[in-house]
Amino acid sequence: MDEFNSPEELFREEAKKVRQFGKDYSKYIPIIVLFLAVIFVLQSAIYSIGPDEVGVVQRFGRYARLTDPGLHVKLPFGIEKVTPIKVKKIFKEEFGFRTSVPGIKSIYAPRQYPEESLMLTGDLNILDVRWIVQYKVKDPVKLMFKTRDPVGNVRAMSEVVMRRLCGDYTVDEVLTTKREEIGRLAQEQLQDLLDKYQTGIDVVTVKLLDVNPPDVVKPAFNEVNEAKQERERMINEAWEAYNQAIPRAKGEALRTVRQAEGYSLDKINRAQGEAERFLATWMAYNKAPDVTRKRLYLETMEEVLPATDKKFIIDSGQSSILPLLQLGREGGER
Repeated sequence: MDEFNSPEELFREEAKKVRQFGKDYSKYIPIIVLFLAVIFVLQSAIYSIGPDEVGVVQRFGRYARLTDPGLHVKLPFGIEKVTPIKVKKIFKEEFGFRTSVPGIKSIYAPRQYPEESLMLTGDLNILDVRWIVQYKVKDPVKLMFKTRDPVGNVRAMSEVVMRRLCGDYTVDEVLTTKREEIGRLAQEQLQDLLDKYQTGIDVVTVKLLDVNPPDVVKPAFNEVNEAKQERERMINEAWEAYNQAIPRAKGEALRTVRQAEGYSLDKINRAQGEAERFLATWMAYNKAPDVTRKRLYLETMEEVLPATDKKFIIDSGQSSILPLLQLGREGGER
């Protein structure tokens, strides 16, 4: 190992080695520079697009073309710029709440957003409506060049549509029977607005998650609901009593009518039978008066005699029956 008498000699020796190294490797500098330039050019010219994306290529800021997933080449040095846009991912916007821990099981942030969720219904009541909008990109070119704030547009239009729909329904309809209908109409109207302004966004679904009265008026609202339920209960009980009494009364009335109709038919048939029997007797009498007269006499006596207690048979030539009656004492049949 060489020894140096002073630090100056050491520095001179090291500088001499550096100059000698520069002379030996100076011929490789152009190759290294060229290699670095090629790497830089390739790095700025080759790009990759993910499987759920499309690439929007701009040349000097103007739209040039779309590229599919995979490796592609573009003009380097900033001549062409590529923006990857996810076209298969489903995005979600939340209104009236926020998901603080997204994942398999969402934990909702405790903070409320009344400026988003408070709605005025058609019967001038206030509801706290919380909903989500899921959407995806269907036209990346319109998304980039026709709108400046796509997310802001989705949120603003969603609030406009939801407030307009809630104003068309009563508070009971929004709370119960019309929730699915409101979600469907909101999706259709929101899609119409987004298409009208050429945002390039496709609405996947609009879903109402929670609809409640504001916390301030919940006690009064619950009292009103209890009164409505009590009214419905009383109406149902009245209808139950009505359904029990009215059919029974109708049945009894119908039975009485049927009995009267049967009695009337029986009387008519009996009268017709008697009339026909009288006519038959009269016709027979006209044909044989003596025989008919005798038959009628015998039939009458056959009906009358069994009902009498005492029977007296006398001679037709007898002028008086008083001696035979034995008045004043008991007697039997003679």
